[in-house]
Amino acid sequence: MAAKKSTRQAYGEYLVKLGEKYDNLVVLDADLSGATKTNIFKKACPERHFNVGIAEANLMGVSAGLATAGKIPFASTFAIFGAGRAYEIIRNSICYPKLNVKIALTHAGISVGEDGGSHQSIEDIALMRVLPNMTVLSPADAVETEKMMDAAMAIDGPVYIRLGRSDVPVLFDADYQFEVGKAGLLKDGQDVTIIATGLMVGAALEAAELLETEGISARVLNMGSIKPIDVAAIEAAAIKTGAIVTAEEHSIIGGLGGAVAEVLGEVAPVPLERVGVKDLFGQSGKVAPLMEKYGLTANDIVAAAKKVIKRK
Repeated sequence: MAAKKSTRQAYGEYLVKLGEKYDNLVVLDADLSGATKTNIFKKACPERHFNVGIAEANLMGVSAGLATAGKIPFASTFAIFGAGRAYEIIRNSICYPKLNVKIALTHAGISVGEDGGSHQSIEDIALMRVLPNMTVLSPADAVETEKMMDAAMAIDGPVYIRLGRSDVPVLFDADYQFEVGKAGLLKDGQDVTIIATGLMVGAALEAAELLETEGISARVLNMGSIKPIDVAAIEAAAIKTGAIVTAEEHSIIGGLGGAVAEVLGEVAPVPLERVGVKDLFGQSGKVAPLMEKYGLTANDIVAAAKKVIKRK
């Protein structure tokens, strides 16, 4: 049984390590540091952690100001509030001047669970990837979270890192390499390609195993970098397998599925099925039943793979 850890926990812990390496790194939160796990950094570096209160626009505005003064701010709150309520400040005060702010928002997607539809952000990827100058990253596990944070530090500009509340399987070991703009080939295959991001990467690997028992060979790509997206990997997968399934814990409108559809439409039109939230709001409930209700399981990916293969 694989170990499990939430990406928000990995984020909070790794902030401390980054803080030891970069003395100009600061962390800001909107009165949710216990939930976003930035309280771990606060305990280690209290003089470099700032709670702006329940004021998400101010969170982003202060982060922008600190960036102009040479600091590298990590701004955190829940994804629904950070990406939603503070959107105009992210657009005009961070992305427009291309300031070096890292926006790491937690509690994204349906897996927020009992907090319900008001707190389950299913549109944040779409909101962030449309912004010029913004890099959009979605880690599959705790290890990839750390690697993405390292990558974010190497970028002189805005970065959005999408983090989750629930514990997810640790898929990668310490030797795992992440590169912005590049997909990771986790399994090769001939009949269909599954392109997944976030916690759906684990489900994609499970789906590939299930398909294998039925004689279907599935290629699995981890698309942790949603913007810039790996056009070459998508094109190569389309040419090799002739059918694509995307899997994300986000709306299929404007998220990974939308991004892949845009690429396929331009460079390699092949049948595509999108597994994700189908233009619906979330609701309160336990995580596993919610994932089943919204069609976000390995079995749903299997069904989509069989459907898209028939469309070749």
